[in-house]
Amino acid sequence: MLTKLYSTDPYKFEHMMVQLLNQMGYKGIDGQSLVTQKSNDGGIDGIINQDPLGLQKIYVQVKRYAENNVIGSPEIDSFSGALRRKRADRGVFITTSSFTSGAQQAAKQLNIALVDGEMLTNLMIQYKVGVQIHQVYELYDVDDNFFEK
Repeated sequence: MLTKLYSTDPYKFEHMMVQLLNQMGYKGIDGQSLVTQKSNDGGIDGIINQDPLGLQKIYVQVKRYAENNVIGSPEIDSFSGALRRKRADRGVFITTSSFTSGAQQAAKQLNIALVDGEMLTNLMIQYKVGVQIHQVYELYDVDDNFFEK
């Protein structure tokens, strides 16, 4: 799946990631979500309003990077600056690659959730975003407890 994501248009990728977060339930009942404009977005790629009035927001940064293009603490610091400009106290940083240990430490201190490529593909499968069920098998076993007195 990561191979498909690497070749996805970056703006389409942003839409897919906001859709994934919506599917995961972050949008909330009657909430809204949007992908920001392609350029001059101030370091914010998506905004999820968790409630109808937009009082609780989650800001999203996504990077469709190659596997060897690891994200370090400078990118986390930059995203944190974008969050501060929005007076936000939390954010989600999603990438198709991975994060350095410095980026992980910075994210913990700054209340930024990190999603790397491996976690991303697992979430997409779990929440059925970008995948289709091909075939389902059900295997049955005798329930011995049912037949006991």
